Amino acid sequence: MAATRLKTTKDGRAYYEIRYRTSREASELSTRWYVPAGWSEKVIQRELAKQKAEFERQCRSGEFLSLHAKKELAAQQAARQAAEAAKIVTVKQYGERVFMPGKLAGTIGKRALSENSRAYYQNALDKHIYPVLGSRKMQEVTRAELEALLLQELNRGRSDSTISAVYITLRQMFESAEDSELIRSNPMQKVKKPRRNKADTKDSTQVEAFSIEEMQHILECLKNEPLKWQAYITLIVDTGCRRGEICGLRWQSVNFKDKTITIENNLVYTSAKKGGKGVFEDTPKTDASARVIDVSDDAADLLRQLRIEQSRACISPYVFSQDGRAEPMHPTSPTRYFKKFGERYGIDHFHPHKLRHTFASIAITNHADVASVSEKLGHANKGITLKMYTHANAESIKAAGDIFRNALKAKKDDSKQA
Repeated sequence: MAATRLKTTKDGRAYYEIRYRTSREASELSTRWYVPAGWSEKVIQRELAKQKAEFERQCRSGEFLSLHAKKELAAQQAARQAAEAAKIVTVKQYGERVFMPGKLAGTIGKRALSENSRAYYQNALDKHIYPVLGSRKMQEVTRAELEALLLQELNRGRSDSTISAVYITLRQMFESAEDSELIRSNPMQKVKKPRRNKADTKDSTQVEAFSIEEMQHILECLKNEPLKWQAYITLIVDTGCRRGEICGLRWQSVNFKDKTITIENNLVYTSAKKGGKGVFEDTPKTDASARVIDVSDDAADLLRQLRIEQSRACISPYVFSQDGRAEPMHPTSPTRYFKKFGERYGIDHFHPHKLRHTFASIAITNHADVASVSEKLGHANKGITLKMYTHANAESIKAAGDIFRNALKAKKDDSKQA
């Protein structure tokens, strides 16, 4: 039977360490369960019993592996890939037998792919790379062919994100083939991603972020909407979180006392028709995406009201559930709702990711340092937020959210005085 011990982190957060051995000879396996703030001892012990039972089941079934076992499996996977690579002839064969299995297992790249990332690479291969280069031998693909493929995608009017996906997939694919000595030299080594002429590029500041005045209009319109959507949109505005992070937010991750939320899950949808899993709960997008974020008084108040309203209809572990049911909100629901909201109030290009861009834009414009904003947003690389790095500390990370909220408030006060 699993053993438990109550511990605390350096910042005072309580958690139970759950330990279990499948046999006397086996290594001890362990995991953590963080205690939600505000839960009674009776509720905590009931939930802890469920966590213990689930952990035991995962250990006995082999779903949960020790770090040593994971390394052994990775080494075995790498050996199988090397043996498989020796049989490879074409680009498609390499992609299907070595590259994608290696990406999924984490032996190619820094970490195993999430389902969202799997769909990202698979789409680039199936729709853009295989149709052109699938039958070509890996050893015979030239730099000129790769450049021609990328230029062809650009000339067909593909989006920048699609071209980036094709470029990144090709680069990683041929790098791994070179590392495994399947090819002698990497034809992607000197290939540069094609760029559009500036005249053909839209002004990203108009498309990607709202102004402070536009945000004030949005927040004013939001007061007329159902409580669930008031809380949902306020949280994204307030924290810059991703759509799936808010959809996957659980009540146990909301700390009303400290006014924080902990991002531990990411609710994802990938089409089953295209080989995906449908709706499922994934880990956060990157290691940096697992984080604790402070929220404003307004957001905390809305969450309190939502919890009371939700409890009258059903008991759900999710903050944003389907109406009257315990299941989480479908990850595509916000996109549909945002479109209708924009049409109702005359707001162009209103979608969750634009609010995330707006958070970064307003915070940085009002002197939040880039590293702090990057940590707040959960970016894996600060260069994603801006092509420069600054030092972040705990106070400035919290200040990133405060600066954003104060900027909105200050602008509103100025408008009243005028």
